[in-house]
Amino acid sequence: MSDAPGLRERKKIRTRNALIDASLRLFDEKGFDETTIAEIAAAVDISPRTFFSYFAGKEDVVFFDHEARVEEALAVIADRRPGEPAIDLLVRAARQNVDHDFIGPDRTPGFADRRARLIESVPALQARALHLLFDTQRRLARALLASCPGDLDPVEAAAAVGAILGAARLAAMTSRDSGASPDEIKAAARKAIDITIRGLAALGSPGPPDSPGRT
Repeated sequence: MSDAPGLRERKKIRTRNALIDASLRLFDEKGFDETTIAEIAAAVDISPRTFFSYFAGKEDVVFFDHEARVEEALAVIADRRPGEPAIDLLVRAARQNVDHDFIGPDRTPGFADRRARLIESVPALQARALHLLFDTQRRLARALLASCPGDLDPVEAAAAVGAILGAARLAAMTSRDSGASPDEIKAAARKAIDITIRGLAALGSPGPPDSPGRT
């Protein structure tokens, strides 16, 4: 039996993608705050009411794939390979998350870069991005603990997740600010992950006697 979506579902996917593309185009042209939902809906030839059947608001359009990306990372962590070290498991999830920004047949070239610049230029989107980042880190840390029982404690899990995701994000932002291409930005994020791995080599090993959580 085919798992391909039916006609109705394909139409919904096309409308959702059209809303995303039209929104970001209008945000580029007019500004995020100045663009109205009515204008976005009109650009796709739907009603504002129909817009709300796809997204709760303009911010949700910008972060349209956030939850799917988190779920993908959580799925990687839940599917731990036999004997796989906790740090290797987390790195696999982080690398997949980085790659997700640069793939997708439904997105135009430079899409990730344009969206990132939009987020960095709008205070409300910056705040939303930080909220989502911290929420993601908490969820991934909990998942890592669940998949690697006894291998690390909550502080180690939180430190590892924060270090790897934070390094990748900052490296990508720094590379983007220098005018790097999408491929160079992706490489910078991956390099940051690799650098961080070396600093986490002691993950799960006993710390100094006076370190927090150690006796």
